[in-house]
Amino acid sequence: MKAAAMISPRSAFGMALVELADANPRMLVIDPDVCTSTQTALFRSSHPSRFIEVGIAEANAVGIAAGLAACGFVPWVSAFAVFLATRSCDQIRVSVAHADLPVKLNGSYGGLPTGRGGATHSAIEDIAIMRSMPNMTVLTPADASETRAMTALSLRLPGPVYLRTVRCELPALFGESHRPVPGVAVCLRPGTDLAILTEGMMAFKALAAAEALAEEGIRARVIHFGSVKPIDRAAILAASRECGVVLTVENHSRIGGFGSAVCEVLAEEAPCRASILGFPDVFLESGDDDAIFGKHGLDAAGIAAACRELLGARTR
Repeated sequence: MKAAAMISPRSAFGMALVELADANPRMLVIDPDVCTSTQTALFRSSHPSRFIEVGIAEANAVGIAAGLAACGFVPWVSAFAVFLATRSCDQIRVSVAHADLPVKLNGSYGGLPTGRGGATHSAIEDIAIMRSMPNMTVLTPADASETRAMTALSLRLPGPVYLRTVRCELPALFGESHRPVPGVAVCLRPGTDLAILTEGMMAFKALAAAEALAEEGIRARVIHFGSVKPIDRAAILAASRECGVVLTVENHSRIGGFGSAVCEVLAEEAPCRASILGFPDVFLESGDDDAIFGKHGLDAAGIAAACRELLGARTR
């Protein structure tokens, strides 16, 4: 995989499974009839004996995975994020998280980038659901290289993992040598006027917003949190104390997700002026992804405007 290529995280995930298979002979893939969409079809072609098709039955897939994990296997369940987090919530909570089993969950089509697939397929509650479960690690990679690295990382972690991947192609942010660490954020751009904290694919939009703000003399720090749980408390506290203004940006509802996780840390240890930029308390519509992001202020222009508003409010 070339770092400079435009690759979707879902494709990077599928390729990573194939690359990791020989070194991880106990790894299996369980598919609720979406392998073409989530790209686990690549693993089916290369390792058919380790691929289990269960039909459109996400809850059953998780139950099977829990049983296999209890027998010493390391199973992946790869499904649309919206159905994995909701239809399978009980099985994930009771059979996987409570038992602290090494079931790895790929929430494909995370967040918005499914607008053309229909309003029912947008997953804007999944981070809130998954991060509330004890023992669950929640990872939101920003590009293909980080997706590939986090797929490998998930296999090394002892308990359950929720890896959130998106459908759309993304530019490269990290190189092939990137090695993410749970609970450690990455500063993508220095700055002291305010801090923009992002998860997943929103890093690109935040960087574009920071470029626009720089032309106005505003120095915005941009920090990418590929690990939402555990979260990098030190990076959040440093942003609060050194910048004084924090904006969180997420491809998720404003309720209970990444922004909420950040504000919990701020409220406990370093209160500052902060705002959460995410989708409002609505179900999203069908349509062009960029248009929907823009409508809700989650494009570069919207992020920059939110930054200006925060800075203006501090001055007032």
